[in-house]
Amino acid sequence: MRPALVAVTLLVAALSTGCISSKFGREFPSPEPRAITVGKTDKAEIQRLFGEPYQVGIDSGDATWRWFFGQRSKSTERTKDLSVRWNGDGTVKSYAFTSNFPDDMTRLK
Repeated sequence: MRPALVAVTLLVAALSTGCISSKFGREFPSPEPRAITVGKTDKAEIQRLFGEPYQVGIDSGDATWRWFFGQRSKSTERTKDLSVRWNGDGTVKSYAFTSNFPDDMTRLK
């Protein structure tokens, strides 16, 4: 392959990479304000609503599940994050949802 052709091919690839958007985490639906009830909503219901958690862990001794999703393009980055802490009986102890997706920003303000 001629050096000029290789250089042009690499230049086109480098320039087009900046225009491509990427996704990370795992997509999940944003929760409605009344979808989760502390002390009542259980693991099966949360899993039905949001799918398999992206991460699991422990927070101050409590089991936690986390869903995370993001999109990045050349000029913007959008993310959303849902964390659920569990009581010993498998019901929600607490949860937090944050997002900078435009629909969520409008809906939750």
